[in-house]
Amino acid sequence: MSTNDAKNDTDNDSTSRALVRGGATLLSASITGLLLGAGIAWIVGNSMGTWLLGRSAGITAYVLLTIVTLTGLWLSHPKRYRWRRPSPPTRIRIHIVLTVFTLVFLIMHIVALVMDPYAKVGWIGAVLPFGSGYRPLPVTLGLISVWAGLIAGITAALAGRMGRWWAPLHKAAGLTWVLAWLHSVLSGSDTTVIVVLYIVTGVMMLGMAIWRYSAKTPADAQAEFHAEVTR
Repeated sequence: MSTNDAKNDTDNDSTSRALVRGGATLLSASITGLLLGAGIAWIVGNSMGTWLLGRSAGITAYVLLTIVTLTGLWLSHPKRYRWRRPSPPTRIRIHIVLTVFTLVFLIMHIVALVMDPYAKVGWIGAVLPFGSGYRPLPVTLGLISVWAGLIAGITAALAGRMGRWWAPLHKAAGLTWVLAWLHSVLSGSDTTVIVVLYIVTGVMMLGMAIWRYSAKTPADAQAEFHAEVTR
């Protein structure tokens, strides 16, 4: 077997392992969210139980997504090396763990509102644009946000295989947050506390994005960041 053949086999094995890990994570998070959502809704048992669960899970998922996106911007900033702790591999692991928790609460949010008789979202509204009977535009923005998040997650899992293309595609994570913010503002701004939450997190994200993208990233720093992610 030639050296090139051996390298190709190694790359294929790495891609397969990444896909298996990503699929297993997605499946386990989905099952966990589904079971938790259905279980809590059954335990609560009152007419507002699924609605309250859906709202609380959605807000939690939004807060976690905000943290994930903020840490993602920080992880790609050239000045991140000024902080020696935690170590780069640990930072990536924390980012991944937060993403998994976000997915769990997102699934809980979707399942609870699909089960709620008053929300009128339904399974069609949960998977098809403008299929919801409840505020179809905000729900569709949330749906597109989910698909953008899946793109960001897949590109991260395949970072070692995609070369320099993974980073531009992974920026779909930013679109995920923007759409999630719009979804939240347009469908759930019914209390002062929630409005303040969306304003504060919006300002924080805007400031972090300006700080990140106004910084010049040297080629060696880009290469080192790519090595950290694909390690």
